[in-house]
Amino acid sequence: MCGRVHIKHTLRELVAQFGFANSAEVEGLGNSLPRWNGAPRQKYPIIVAADAANGESGFIAAQWGLIPRWIKEASGGPQPINAKCETVKTNGLFRAAYQARRALMPIDGFFEWKDILGTGKNKQPYAIAMRSGEPFALAALWEEWMHPETGEVIRTFTVITCPPNEMVAEIHDRMPVIIAPADYHRWMFGEDPADLMRPFPAELMTMWKIGRAVGSPKNNTPDILDPLPPDLI
Repeated sequence: MCGRVHIKHTLRELVAQFGFANSAEVEGLGNSLPRWNGAPRQKYPIIVAADAANGESGFIAAQWGLIPRWIKEASGGPQPINAKCETVKTNGLFRAAYQARRALMPIDGFFEWKDILGTGKNKQPYAIAMRSGEPFALAALWEEWMHPETGEVIRTFTVITCPPNEMVAEIHDRMPVIIAPADYHRWMFGEDPADLMRPFPAELMTMWKIGRAVGSPKNNTPDILDPLPPDLI
């Protein structure tokens, strides 16, 4: 599962890192970044195929938790934050989005919890990022859903997960699908880039133990990422 992320860059800095995508539609998110402890149901800048015919992409603002366009409930239904790569092409919640609305979620890292005793009651949080310190992009799917009562059009997305690489496997049995820069275009515009939904190379990544304050999204400060002192590890 992938349910927490961090974005340590400002919106302007993040857009500059992904300069191939038009940024006109996300200017209103400027004050929301950096986000040190990002959670589902919040809005994020994601990259979508803005003009598929010409292979052009652009940033949009979307809420984390997918609402398929056919959902009729005013609540928006289950709003899954993750989709498994093994079933994303066949699961009715994600099938249409996989075929036509694949996206990228730019982040600086994500969080995961290790179940230390196997009871689910004592979990150690970890921060996970690129060894280079650079931002990277998660594989996502997005939708536009019209609220049946208000008529408001709401953009939402979900993050695709896959089995873990050797590093993440030490703490968890899933990880988000990470798309390499060379594959951005094919992920968004290719007919069926299923082969890209695989574990990212562990040697390019790093992870470290952090404090339990990350457990609450209300704690949204840079020290969330501080490594635990050696005597507390």
